Amino acid sequence: MLSAFTKILLVLAVTYGLLVLLVYLMQGRMLYLADTPGRTLEATPRSAGMEYEDVWLHTEDGVDIHGWYVRGQSERVLVFFHGNAGNISHRLFSIRQFLDLGLSVFIIDYRGYGQSGGRVNEQGFYRDADAAWRYLTTNRGVPASNIVIFGRSMGGSVAARLASRVEPKALILESTFTSVPDAAHDVYPWLPARWLSRLRHATKEYVRDVHCPVLVVHSRDDEIIPYHPGQDILAAANEPRSMLTLRGGHNDAIASDEANYVAGLRRFLAEYP
Repeated sequence: MLSAFTKILLVLAVTYGLLVLLVYLMQGRMLYLADTPGRTLEATPRSAGMEYEDVWLHTEDGVDIHGWYVRGQSERVLVFFHGNAGNISHRLFSIRQFLDLGLSVFIIDYRGYGQSGGRVNEQGFYRDADAAWRYLTTNRGVPASNIVIFGRSMGGSVAARLASRVEPKALILESTFTSVPDAAHDVYPWLPARWLSRLRHATKEYVRDVHCPVLVVHSRDDEIIPYHPGQDILAAANEPRSMLTLRGGHNDAIASDEANYVAGLRRFLAEYP
C-alpha cells in the first residue's frame, strides 16, 4: 500500500507530465496570437493620413497573403515583418515613423493573420517573406540594394532568415529573441523547454549568415524579451553591426523613447545610404 507521501509524489509527477504534454501540444497557440486582439483590420494607412496600395501576394505553396505598400520620399523600401500578435492595422504608428525617415514601407500579414489566407505555421512564415521579397524585386522592380529588411519581436526571425538568403541594403532586428527554445527556457525554467520546442524561429542562427549591415534594437527594460538576447544576436552578427539601446517596455519603447529610437534609426540609415 502506497504511503501518503508517495501518493503526493505520484500526483505531482502525473500533473507535471500532463503540463509538459499540454505545453508540447499547445505551443503554436501560445506563440502565434493572430486572434489577439483580432484579425479584423481596425484602420488603414489612409485613415492616418498616409496614401497606400492594397497588395495581394501568392506564395509558392498557394497561399494568398495581404499587405500594404506605403510610398515614402526616397527610393529605399523597408519591408516590415511584425510580431506575433495582431495584424498590420496595429502597426500604423510604426509605419508613420518609417515614412518620416523617408522610407517607403511594405508590410504584410503572415498566413493566418489579418486578411491573409492559410494556416499559421513557422515554415509558412518564411514562404510569406520570400513572396514579399519577390514582389518588391520582381513586380515592383526595386533593386535589392534599396531594400531594408525589418523584423520586430517574432518577426526578427523571419527578417533574419530572409536576409540570410538575399542581399538587402541592411537588416534591422528589433526586440527579438535568439530562438524560441531559448526564449521558452527563460520563461519556463522549470520545464524542459528546449527539448519540448517544435518551433525554432532561430534568429541568432540565421543572422550568422547575413552579410549586410545589421542594427539590433532592444530595450534594457523589455519585460517580455530581456536585453541579453539582443546582445547575443549582436555578437552573432557579422560586421558591420551596431546596437541601439532603448528604455521602455517591449511594446511601448518606440513611443516612450521615440526621440532616441528615431535618431538611432536615422543615424544607421545615413551611414549606409
